[in-house]
Amino acid sequence: MKLFLCSLSFILMVPFAAWSDTCSFPGKTGEWFGFVQHDFKVDGHKARVVCPDESADGKPWIWRARFWGHEPQTDLALLRRGFHVAYMEVGNLFGNSEAVERWDAFYAEVTLKHGFSTKPALEGMSRGGLIIFNWAIANPEKVACIYGDAPVMDFKSWPGGKGIGKGSPGDWKTCKKVYGLSEEEAMGYAGNPVDRMAPLAKAKVPLLHVIGTKDEPVPHTENTALAEKRYKALGGEIQVIAKEGGGHHPHSLVNPTPIVEFVLQHTGFASPENTAMRGGIRNSGAIFTQTKKGRVAFLGGSITEMNGWRALTYKALEERFPDTKFDFVHAGLASTDSTMASFRLEQDVFGQGPVDLLFMDHSVNDNHNMRDQQQRIRAVEGIIRHARALNPNIDIIVQYFAEPANMAFYAKGEESPIIVDHDRVTQYYDVTAINLAKQVHEDVASEKYSWDKDFKDLHPSAFGHEVYVKKIGEVFDASWRKEALAKVEVKPHWMPEAPLDALNYERGRYVDVQTAEVVTGWQYYDSWKASDGAGTRRQFQHVPTLEALKPGAAFAFDFEGTAVGLRVVAGPDVGMLEYSIDGEAYEPLDQFTPWSERLHIPWAYMLATDLKPGGHRLELRISDKKNEKSTGHAARIQEFLVN
Repeated sequence: MKLFLCSLSFILMVPFAAWSDTCSFPGKTGEWFGFVQHDFKVDGHKARVVCPDESADGKPWIWRARFWGHEPQTDLALLRRGFHVAYMEVGNLFGNSEAVERWDAFYAEVTLKHGFSTKPALEGMSRGGLIIFNWAIANPEKVACIYGDAPVMDFKSWPGGKGIGKGSPGDWKTCKKVYGLSEEEAMGYAGNPVDRMAPLAKAKVPLLHVIGTKDEPVPHTENTALAEKRYKALGGEIQVIAKEGGGHHPHSLVNPTPIVEFVLQHTGFASPENTAMRGGIRNSGAIFTQTKKGRVAFLGGSITEMNGWRALTYKALEERFPDTKFDFVHAGLASTDSTMASFRLEQDVFGQGPVDLLFMDHSVNDNHNMRDQQQRIRAVEGIIRHARALNPNIDIIVQYFAEPANMAFYAKGEESPIIVDHDRVTQYYDVTAINLAKQVHEDVASEKYSWDKDFKDLHPSAFGHEVYVKKIGEVFDASWRKEALAKVEVKPHWMPEAPLDALNYERGRYVDVQTAEVVTGWQYYDSWKASDGAGTRRQFQHVPTLEALKPGAAFAFDFEGTAVGLRVVAGPDVGMLEYSIDGEAYEPLDQFTPWSERLHIPWAYMLATDLKPGGHRLELRISDKKNEKSTGHAARIQEFLVN
């Protein structure tokens, strides 16, 4: 059996084709995780439907079997994408013919009377596998796809316990009774799902199973592994996500993107190519539509700073919402990466007030600035958590821009490790991401256009910027319909209780360099300017700077937090620093970067990132040592970075 490791990914968003008014059912109405739940009866048996705020076109739905409300993350994700979640009580029937008849009646009720899609996705956990598969085998033309979670595929395995599993004697007795079978007949029964998969394969019904490799109650070798082998032999499509070392519980995935992606793909709601819509951008579209105002921020490096895709996106938004007054926040700074962005977010992006839609890109500079995996994850996670703390309703689009370094991985059939790390965070936080690097690689590989002649460089030509904006436009098209946005209720985005890294930079901030306690040799300037003829980044000139030029210059800085760093301008004459935290031994820091010979480059140096919460003291001095390429011992600090 081919095993796929359980990932940390989370939710893919349905592209909203259009929205229509949704539920009207008899019976009791209640609330389920913030959504409207209807409890009613069909032919005297309990039934339930939970309705999305707005139904996606065609009223798609996922039909859950057994264990209502257990590990509901997939159901909740689909509700947020316009799916309905349905349930029909068939307890203690073990998927027998009576259970199938009840499901037939429910299917007719919701499709004929309430207009639900005629092809639902089926979802069955554990013993729920018996009913979803038995109903699907009886009605293969009525099924879009099947998601089985540690599903029982053979009642001899569970509840029978006739193989390596321990079974459940009481349930086995009930199972035989409702099927009308003796022990001998049950052992010879050939009507279990694992025995009758041909109709599903003929109808090309795709299957997804999530299992634990150490599942004792429902051993995968007697259930999913056997079903997988037989289904593939029949020409069927099946994917198995195996949680290595996992047991029967917990069901689902902590962040069920693979499950949700599977359902969306096979119900006709896949995202644009190389785009993960996830939590989406409906909030900002609703705000632009309903309030006629909007603030959109662009946070990134030189590709965002240059007059290209960003300016074209201004135009695209203004054309899409002609009656909306936009405030565009331009926070693109050449040479800056995710680490610096995480500390400048509050000042440079939110300094003018709440932001409705944030574009961010840092994968290219995280590569060129040599940020390691821990730094990348802590920074990107910090930006997202901080942004959502400042505005829980904010929509975020993360872009992974194209460059030869990351495209080379795709050419080898591999993934860029930088993008993998960034996307691990965006998946975890349900954030929309556009993989432009992969898109451009595929376009170039298929000779749709040329990198050298058309796209030109990682700083794209005008043509390249148009490629980027076209992709952004696809996200807009998939997310925003005016008739729907007028009715959308703006809601906070989902936030996981636990971060990926508890020491992420979500409380990152700038601290004024004037708070340093100068011992000797440092001079404060209200408006520092380079005077040696080397290149500069304009945003880092004419700004407050603490400067020292000679070895021995020293200061101390007291702060509260778990991390401390420096934002410096690292030019041709910078020297080596020595620093100590809380009286520990001094550590060296060479400020000289690969670009320092020709440029006073802005750089974020983190000195300590794993401190205990509370007060700390940084002591820093200029060493008498320097990089052999440097012309001096200078240090120019423009901000302290404190988390």
